[in-house]
Parts: sequence; C-alpha cells; structure tokens
Amino acid sequence: MFEKVVVVTRKTRLAELVERFNTRAQAKFYIEHAGGDFTEYEVEDAAYRAALEHVRRAVEVGLKVQVLDRELVPTYTFLREDVIVTLGQDGLVANTAKYAAGQPIIAVNPDPERFDGVLLPFLPEETREALVSTLNGRRPIRAVTLAEARLGDGQRLLAFNELFVGARTHVSARYRLRWKSAEEPQSSSGILVATGAGSTGWLSSVYQMVSGIATWSGAAPVRPLRLEWEDRRLVFVVREPFVSRHSGARIVTDTIEPGERLEIESTMPSGGVIFSDGIESDFLAFDSGAIARIAAARDTANLVAA
Repeated sequence: MFEKVVVVTRKTRLAELVERFNTRAQAKFYIEHAGGDFTEYEVEDAAYRAALEHVRRAVEVGLKVQVLDRELVPTYTFLREDVIVTLGQDGLVANTAKYAAGQPIIAVNPDPERFDGVLLPFLPEETREALVSTLNGRRPIRAVTLAEARLGDGQRLLAFNELFVGARTHVSARYRLRWKSAEEPQSSSGILVATGAGSTGWLSSVYQMVSGIATWSGAAPVRPLRLEWEDRRLVFVVREPFVSRHSGARIVTDTIEPGERLEIESTMPSGGVIFSDGIESDFLAFDSGAIARIAAARDTANLVAA
C-alpha cells in the first residue's frame, strides 16, 4: 500500500550557475562575456520549472508528497510505501534507481525537445494517469538488472548502467584480476562492468574505439553488444591494459553469467576507487588489500512502463 509520492528533481544549468555566481545577473555576465547565449539557459530553466509545476499538481492524489533534490538521493531512505517520480534526464533515473530499494519509478521527461529520454516514457501531462494506474497495479513494470560491487568488509555499491573500478585520477590502476580459473596482475585505465541498460552507454564507446582500430588495421569492424535491460548477464571490459613484465592483458573482456562473479584485488597504495553511473563523489575506496566481488545484484530497478 503506497502512502507517499517522492518527486526527485535536479537543478537546471541556470540554477547551478546562480548557485555558483550568487545572482542571475552575474551568471548572465559570465556566460555572455564568454561568448555564450544566456537565453538558451533561461528557456531551458523556464521549461523545467513549468514541467515541475505540472508534475507537482499531477501528483496530488491524496498521498503525502515529498520533493527531493538529486543531491540528497544517496542519503535518503526510500521506504516500501513510496512511489517515485523522477523529473530530469536519463541520468537522474539511473542515479535514483540504485538507491530506490526496488520501489516503482515513474520517469518523466521535462523537456522532450531537448532530451531524447531513452528511460523517460512519460510527459508531464501524462504523470497523473501514470501515477494513478501504478497505484492501482495496472501499469507494467520493467525489472532492470543492477550490478553490485561488494567489498570484504560488507560495503557495497549498486550500478544501473555500469561500475568503474580503477584509479581516482588519470594514472594507471593496478590490481589482480581473477576470472573463472584464470588470474592476472594488470595495469590499465580501469575496468568497466556494464548492465543491459548500460550496454548502450559507456561500454558502447569502448566497442566503437575497438571497431575503429580494427577497421583502420584492415580487420572487420566490431559489432557492439546489446543486452536487454532485464538480462541478468553483465559485461566487463578492461580499458587500455598495458603489457609489461609485471602486468598482462590476457583477460580483457567477457560476459558474467548469472551465478558468476568477477573478483578484483587492489594493489594501489592509495587513490583506488569504485564508483557507479558516472557519479565519482559516491564511491567505495579501493586501496591495497581490498577485494571487490562483482555480480548481478539481487535488487532490481523497477521502472514503470508506458
């Protein structure tokens, strides 16, 4: 039984500029002095505010309503009585889903002229109907697979699109990779572990790079891997592995099947991190001696479908 609607919002670019420069006038001066068009920021901000006002009216269906900025999501405890409405780009859905504890998420596109919205099936004017039908159990739900990184001390991190395991800065990450019966010390730009939802994101850029190199060298182009959102498999790739006397590149990519796990032991004295979905501020420290075990999570992200 749902008791509360949690509306997750995000600051517009204009709101972030005003926060940075204290006033709208100073923000305008900065953008125009740099040769930018401040009107673009104003139009985008106005569209988002209009969409938010529409959504806030739409969710008044007799339940408690709480509006939550995305910055507070990692520290907010979602309850079984919550239904979630996100208003923002795809990234807002991804970064809400991994903290949502399996609660249904109605993802609303605030500005379809600017955002394609692969994860955003609803427009602001469709919010009320989507919410009411979700409350009545009449909406289909897509159970999207999440990836999980778990450390030996019990800490864990979930990912909607992908996990990144590596160094905090642009230096080589050093670690020992254990996969199935193989084990290898490696030095690389880090490891990506992608879900089905993330197979069209950061992971696809790796395939594009490999395909370009293959084509340039006279080989056949590489076809990007595409997985369904509900697929329980994960895919890992080692980014730019370096071969030396102390590091190898035999284990560079594979599919993690249900029941399997990838194990990575850090050999970085400091600066090692694990973060998810591009949010570097929410991370697990991954320094020497830490061992991360990565697999599909039992949790799923439950997205309300159109």
